[in-house]
Amino acid sequence: MGCAAAVFLLSMPGCESPDKRTSYLEKTPPEVKRLLDSDSGYIYLDVRTVEEFAAGHVPGAWNIPVLVRDDASSGLTTNDRFLPVVKANLSKNDRLVVGCRSGQRSARAVQLMRQAGFTHLINMAGGFAGAKDETGGVAVPGWSMLKYPTERGDGGNRGYAILRARVDEPGVMSKP
Repeated sequence: MGCAAAVFLLSMPGCESPDKRTSYLEKTPPEVKRLLDSDSGYIYLDVRTVEEFAAGHVPGAWNIPVLVRDDASSGLTTNDRFLPVVKANLSKNDRLVVGCRSGQRSARAVQLMRQAGFTHLINMAGGFAGAKDETGGVAVPGWSMLKYPTERGDGGNRGYAILRARVDEPGVMSKP
């Protein structure tokens, strides 16, 4: 029995479900790597910022940030285009592994996508950089900590600028 588990989270702000709980499957980076290396048809959706994605990501990943930089506060704010861009580029029946830096933003993204009708969702626990425990120690090593292959750059046709353009200018670009 691997580390996969059904995770039940209390809803986050803006992520309400009728019973105030959302369930989804969670897998560790080694389990995700096995899935992606197999011919299972999973797509890796990286929901980190464009800058984080460009600095390094899982090979073949798509980038649609769930949070974006807020120039006014220099912090992160909800990406109002997240679901429209996801819906314009992915099918509700696509098999998706969703990841971020540590697994928290991707958990939020999975909740939003589940509520929007996406059915085959896995959150990557530990994300790209790893999750820390309350003492600052590594709770779940991330993809890059495990020295798995990575790519750099904007992702080309799988990068946010191109994927967002399908919402901003429908019909202009073909899907990857």
